[in-house]
Amino acid sequence: MEGVELKEEWQDEDFPIPLPEDDGMEADILAVTGPESQPDDLPKPKTTEIIRKGSITEYTAAEEKEDGRRWRMFRIGEQDHRVDMKAIEPYKKVISHGGYYGDGLNAIVVFAVCFMPESGQPNYRYLMDNLFKYVIGTLELLVAENYMIVYLNGATTRRKMPSLGWLRKCYQQIDRRLRKNLKSLIIVHPSWFIRTLLAVTRPFISSKFSQKIRYVFNLAELAELVPMEYVGIPECIKQYEEEKLKKKQKRVDQELNGKQDEPKSEHIAGSSTVLPRTHFRPAMWLPWHP
Repeated sequence: MEGVELKEEWQDEDFPIPLPEDDGMEADILAVTGPESQPDDLPKPKTTEIIRKGSITEYTAAEEKEDGRRWRMFRIGEQDHRVDMKAIEPYKKVISHGGYYGDGLNAIVVFAVCFMPESGQPNYRYLMDNLFKYVIGTLELLVAENYMIVYLNGATTRRKMPSLGWLRKCYQQIDRRLRKNLKSLIIVHPSWFIRTLLAVTRPFISSKFSQKIRYVFNLAELAELVPMEYVGIPECIKQYEEEKLKKKQKRVDQELNGKQDEPKSEHIAGSSTVLPRTHFRPAMWLPWHP
């Protein structure tokens, strides 16, 4: 194009500048190095033995496939989010599908807190951020109509308990459709801590949501409310319940044995005094002498 002057400020620093077309320069290079040393256009085999400092290593097909498995896209609301699946691999069992209840596709979503990461880990915030996206994204995939959440709280240490802020963030990020279609939140084996937490936050929770919360203290009660055929109960939860039942039975036995060992009491006629039988002695009749 005639009359158009190429100015320097038009050049983009990230865009490669074309090499000067100078046949003389190419001839000089050939004269010095010789034609044998010039690189051809044929592909060379990849070498991993020598990697220059600062160079970018190429992916093999296996590495590229592995990296593709590491990251997964989840749609939350109107946005797509990448989740580091390799990082959360040990914690993916935290959410699972427990089948359906009633008529239609009313899903049972099981949330097992015992599979959460411990708060003392150095990458805890990174794990919880990715786990949060995974939980919300999975919930979007599992739920078609109405649903309930079975929150398994047993066998969980305080170090594994998610913070109130994390739970609130989960609820806020749930799509309006999911919040509306949540029909029940069943908390199994509620600890004193979580009951206190919900009691404190009740004024800040909508009354409709508060009415959906229900406490269940053992798996037998849960079976009366939910079809358990496809509800996966972790082994640690089963062991936790067995230990609780053993402790309860032991306490009942101790109370019964304590009652049997207590001394029986007798009431003295004409008096409000109650004396133990072991301390009661009949009156001794002495002979009368005139």
